[in-house]
Amino acid sequence: MSFKDQLAADVKNVFLNTGEFAETHNVKYDGVLYENIPVVLTKVKQSERTITSGDNLKGVHLVSAKAYISSADMDGVIPEQGTRIEIDDGQALGKPFYRRYSVVTSEDAMGMITLELEAYDE
Repeated sequence: MSFKDQLAADVKNVFLNTGEFAETHNVKYDGVLYENIPVVLTKVKQSERTITSGDNLKGVHLVSAKAYISSADMDGVIPEQGTRIEIDDGQALGKPFYRRYSVVTSEDAMGMITLELEAYDE
């Protein structure tokens, strides 16, 4: 087995293993639903946004997060910088609740998609 083959196996079997690091999520991107795929999602920080005069959105915070997803689980589609992606974040009224993120940075390295994300939250 080559190094690249071993690395690809490690992405699936170690880092994106739902028994170790990842959790199963539904991901919506570009009109396509990717169901029950392993995702490592870490919310990096939640900070007060800069409030300008005339801003009526007091109490709204900026949430920064990172997501790691296998490119194979997204059929080789790599979310592009500046686009939106939705990742389920629990249940609301018996249905999955999706948090809508903006893709700040996007990278695919050896089959692992790394996304820096931002969303607004109350």
